Amino acid sequence: MDYQKTAKEILDGIGGKSNLISAAHCATRLRLVIGDNDKCDKEKVEEIDGVQGVFFASGQMQIILGTGTVNKVYDEFIKIAGIEGSSKEEVKQAANAKQNIFKRAIKTLGDIFVPIIPAIVASGLLMGLLEGLCNIWPQMAESGTYVIFHLFSSAAFTFLPILIAISAAKVFGGNQFLGAVIGMIMIHTDLLNAWSVAGMNAADIPKASVWFGLYDVNLVGYQGHVIPVVIAVWLMSMIEKKLHKIVPEIIDLFVTPLVTVMVTGYVTLTIIGPIFSTIENWVLNGAQTLITLPFGIGGAIVGALYAPTVVAGVHHMYNAIEAGLLSSIGMNTWMPIATAANVAQGAACLAVALKSHNAKTKSVALPAALSSYMGITEPAIFGVNVRYMKPFIAGCIGGACGGLVAGMFHIGASAYGITGIFGFLITTNYTWQYALVMIVATVVAFSISWILFREEPAKGKAAPVQEQAKTEQPEKKEASEIYSPLKGTAISLEEVKDPTFASGALGKGMAVIPAEGLVKAPFDGTVTMVFDTLHALALTSDDGAEVLIHIGINTVELKGEPYKALVKEGQHVSKGTPLMEFNMEMIREKGYDLTTPVLVTNSADYENVVCEKTGAVDYGEPVIRIS
Repeated sequence: MDYQKTAKEILDGIGGKSNLISAAHCATRLRLVIGDNDKCDKEKVEEIDGVQGVFFASGQMQIILGTGTVNKVYDEFIKIAGIEGSSKEEVKQAANAKQNIFKRAIKTLGDIFVPIIPAIVASGLLMGLLEGLCNIWPQMAESGTYVIFHLFSSAAFTFLPILIAISAAKVFGGNQFLGAVIGMIMIHTDLLNAWSVAGMNAADIPKASVWFGLYDVNLVGYQGHVIPVVIAVWLMSMIEKKLHKIVPEIIDLFVTPLVTVMVTGYVTLTIIGPIFSTIENWVLNGAQTLITLPFGIGGAIVGALYAPTVVAGVHHMYNAIEAGLLSSIGMNTWMPIATAANVAQGAACLAVALKSHNAKTKSVALPAALSSYMGITEPAIFGVNVRYMKPFIAGCIGGACGGLVAGMFHIGASAYGITGIFGFLITTNYTWQYALVMIVATVVAFSISWILFREEPAKGKAAPVQEQAKTEQPEKKEASEIYSPLKGTAISLEEVKDPTFASGALGKGMAVIPAEGLVKAPFDGTVTMVFDTLHALALTSDDGAEVLIHIGINTVELKGEPYKALVKEGQHVSKGTPLMEFNMEMIREKGYDLTTPVLVTNSADYENVVCEKTGAVDYGEPVIRIS
């Protein structure tokens, strides 16, 4: 590849130097912040030699170039553009600053609620499991074991304001323990439990005179509310950071926490809580009213509009709505409609995968379609459907039809953060109705996408597809196996929570959730690259398989701190040779996913690249079969 030519063509494709704000790269992608996205010719960039895919996410234009290529193109790119290279974090900050205030607010909500999902999922799954078992065996509800596990299942929802406060404090840069205190204040046992107020007369609710007797406030907790907690912790973080700047260090440890909690707590219970709980009730009531419109019409509207909000990057606001619904009415009626929208986009993408004659399109579309049924839709939406648009429209129509069914049956879930096939685990009282939602969404979206999708011939190539395949097909290499470089839990590539890896755009393979902080050679071969940030290695086996081992997701941001390389570039290694050590606890503490994709980056050189094993896996076990 002519890296300089590729870099120049990319710069031209994004609208030139004047349209570029900043640039960075990770192990596989060139990450650009663009001044005006409308000046970019996305299709032109996708056709550039070496570009494996292009998508917009989090305010960035991300251009997939692959390992060993992206860094070389990046070096040429910043020379031609006449700019200094930025870190990935600086690019993210630039992208956030470029977004309007509404999108920044939505992203902030996502940053707060997404980390809480494991706690909600654990409680929701347990709640669903208990309900399902009681349906089969009603006597179980009278047992002591049921009482204990039911307590577990409701814990996350009972203390949800505290979880939200801790997460919000981290996002806003405040002390997480002070954030927890604010959450505790809002559901303190001295306040009347909010869930018990509904049947009381207003005169019976205890009150307190505040702000020197100006008015009275109800002494009621904020169980079932989420937005007032977020606003309160934002205020707390602003006050704390301001006090750290103006309070002398000698008394900062005492004065800052005291003043922060006193001011925030009082303002929260007297102003923020009453005002924003009312606003939140309006929003939740509006969402619930929309979903319960007669004949499932509301479900159809939400199902049709869900995917466009994903494209717009504002879908994270649904986390707050779902959490609010769970806290206020004990049921998430939004999730089944989201499943309809997600499954429909997957079905539309599947039609493209089966109908397309283009090998590259097939290799991206098929795994992307399957991942949508697991709840990960970005590969299908950005990698395929939006690119061809008609499948995207088909997916929206399928989502509307599936949402119609969900709205008609008033299906509810016991958690949020799960959609697709795994949603059966949290919809135990609506199993066949939930299945019907997925079937309707799939059939409608697949059928419409199959009818509408027409593959345009490649520009400048008049030869029939069959003839092109013969002339362009690379010589296939002999069959071999790749062994696990890690000890842990093997998962399919589609389960990886990163759309680029999950889509297979960088190569087929699998991933391992490590149980030990050590990477070993998966075959006899040569170390072709050890990344500067040590978070990834590239190797080539003696029989020609090129493999990327990417330790964690987005861990390039750690700048090599938790890693220790045990080999050098160009070194020949035997199967089982230790390659890299990494500190698992440090990576987890900094909030990063340890899932490690193992990719065959030259998958196109083989007829088949198949994940041979999932579940528990040890070093040296065969995990990928290539032939």
